[in-house]
Amino acid sequence: MKKNLLTVLILALVMVNVALSVITMISVTGTNKKTAALVDTIATVLNLELVSDEEDEAVSVSLADTEIYTIADSMTIPLKVTEGGKQEYMICRIALSINTKDDDYKTYNSETIGSYEPYIKQAIEGVISSYDSTYLQDPANRDEAKKEILKAIQKWLDSEVVYDLSISDVKFG
Repeated sequence: MKKNLLTVLILALVMVNVALSVITMISVTGTNKKTAALVDTIATVLNLELVSDEEDEAVSVSLADTEIYTIADSMTIPLKVTEGGKQEYMICRIALSINTKDDDYKTYNSETIGSYEPYIKQAIEGVISSYDSTYLQDPANRDEAKKEILKAIQKWLDSEVVYDLSISDVKFG
């Protein structure tokens, strides 16, 4: 009789345990779905903030459709005067990436764009000279300056045939 009573007690406790487990799972599952929806919403908002409209509109050009125009001479660009009144310079080489599939390619290809080189240099100097050497020594800041230069060149040409540029052999003095 003691064994039957003990078995019934264990069975009752197992049933209570199963019932409580079901109640816990139902409440956790509902909360988990709400949490997952909230995390998805936050991730979507963060993703929208991380990707700017300009990056969405960036033209993807294959290497086969790219022509490179390198400005012949290295450029010596006067930088923003430092707080100590010292004038510094940036010496660099610039190469433009031209999209051969663009509608304006006939007008602005590597053979004809050389005639616009003084204006392109002026656009580059206009942007770079607004920064000091401390700012431009950081590669991330230099990338921001490249984006501004690219916008200035595209605005001046009134075309997006030049879709990227490279700044190399950078020296400060």
